[in-house]
Amino acid sequence: MTTATLSPIPARLQQLRAAMTKHGIDACLIPSADPHLSEYLPDRWQGRQHFSGFTGSVGTLIVTADFAGLWVDSRYWSQAETELAPTGIEMMKTGSAASTLHIDWLKTHLTAGQTLAVDGKVLALASARVLEQTLLPNGVHLRTDTDLLETVWQDRPALPQAPIFEHLPPFASVSRSEKLAAIRAQMQEKGADWHFISTVDDLAWLLNLRGADVSYNPVFVGHALIGKNDAQLFVAAGKISAELAATLAEQGITIRDYHAAAAALGNLQGSLLIDPRRITLGFRQAIPDQVKVIEAINPSVFAKSRKTAEEAAFVREAMEQDGAALCEFFSWLDAALGKERITELTIDEKICAARARQPHFVSPSFSTIAGFNANGAMPHYRATANAHALIEGDGLLLIDSGGQYLNGTTDITRVVPVGTVSEAQKRDFTLVLRGMINLSQAHFPKGTLSPMLDSLARAPLWAEGINFGHGTGHGVGYFLNVHEGPQSISGAMTEPHMAMEAGMITSNEPGIYRPGKWGVRIENLLLNVAADDNEFGSFLKFETLTLCPIDTRCIHVALMREDEIAWLNAYHAMVRERLSPRVSGTALNWLHERTQAISK
Repeated sequence: MTTATLSPIPARLQQLRAAMTKHGIDACLIPSADPHLSEYLPDRWQGRQHFSGFTGSVGTLIVTADFAGLWVDSRYWSQAETELAPTGIEMMKTGSAASTLHIDWLKTHLTAGQTLAVDGKVLALASARVLEQTLLPNGVHLRTDTDLLETVWQDRPALPQAPIFEHLPPFASVSRSEKLAAIRAQMQEKGADWHFISTVDDLAWLLNLRGADVSYNPVFVGHALIGKNDAQLFVAAGKISAELAATLAEQGITIRDYHAAAAALGNLQGSLLIDPRRITLGFRQAIPDQVKVIEAINPSVFAKSRKTAEEAAFVREAMEQDGAALCEFFSWLDAALGKERITELTIDEKICAARARQPHFVSPSFSTIAGFNANGAMPHYRATANAHALIEGDGLLLIDSGGQYLNGTTDITRVVPVGTVSEAQKRDFTLVLRGMINLSQAHFPKGTLSPMLDSLARAPLWAEGINFGHGTGHGVGYFLNVHEGPQSISGAMTEPHMAMEAGMITSNEPGIYRPGKWGVRIENLLLNVAADDNEFGSFLKFETLTLCPIDTRCIHVALMREDEIAWLNAYHAMVRERLSPRVSGTALNWLHERTQAISK
């Protein structure tokens, strides 16, 4: 059902254009970013959403006197087309979230003497350099000292105020002091006296602190300046209790005001380690010329991606808890279909409630994607009170969901039948399953780059002339962000530092999307583990972490090879063995039914 409302976006754009004229600005670039360059943003920095109406997590808005365009990748094309329709903003399609097509557009459409404005406090240093290299030779001025949004955004939200808390043992198996010592060793190796961290997941991991400033991700807004013997943590007043502040002080960590970070950089002497992809232009400009700047990837990026053996053990436990919740949910869904009124919103309510009954649960890890038939063809679809589907009749229901637990982060996608499933739908489901199995069984040299792994999941689809527009997999944190680097599994060209290493957790989620019809995606999380070490080098393989049956009612068994059937049967046997002790009654009966072996 849908409810038409008058869009406020044209009026907001009119106000923005008036401010642009007042300040002599010809184009305004609004990225999906905050001072921490986060993927998921606190409300205060949701400027792109406020001025475009587009609610997806990634997109770039450009506004001129007579044009407004939003650059989005294929995950959001259907969503953007719908949400931008009443705004007058043109959707500009890109191939990936890392695309620079919007910069190419600026190069083509801005002329010498014109001015582009973008808030330097939310512009990544690496992105600023690309803008400068592209536009300055053409005589286009780049203005980064003004936050135009602040002048026209009425009732702009304040800084988030959720309290910060400790991630404690046993789940925090490496102490704060040990992590700081490891980072300082990396600083010394690079010749740095200081290290500045702005990215919220690096900050939370390093200090074993968590928060709730960003929806679904247990992180907090802050910065840290790490010295050889002490550290400064910049957060808003009132977020840290006196007791926690005393604990941090004992370990050489001083609490300072959130807004004092730039001034602290301005007072530095010696050498400073920064990551140009994880620091804003504004902070780079605050660093004095006499400071020797060393640019390298934040050491914490690598450290937090490689889970320890203790963390991996806790994640396995979290997967059992999550799997038990899903058994409870899916057993209810099977029994309720055709008997109760169920909408896509009901799915979110029920699945979140099932997880909330599990030990150590904190929150969902992202907004549940429950898409029935055509809605499932939008990879990042989100049902709302004003626009959602009633689940009835025949078709496929795609459910992508996850949980944040003190002992791990989960992310899983399953597709279940509603009524009668067509042969075409079963064919798509089976092709996606085969791709997922193919990657799950990979055995590969350490250091293998993601395009080679990505092709394994796509091969069964490519053989049928089918492809999908998103990456096959993303890294996942440990009670941290559900999207974590540096690794990913995608067809995009990657750098050596993004290659797979033991201990990394990555999603495996190929899909087929038929706009206006249905979508299929099947997702498990995988742990990189050591396989072989021989004269040919060191090899890795994947351990499947996710524990939940894959609905065999949607499979066209004749399309599967015997080894693929054997993998699925072995997976279901493992799921049944590990989840049976955690469920009972109808959930246990459902688990046994859905994990029965299949054969041709």
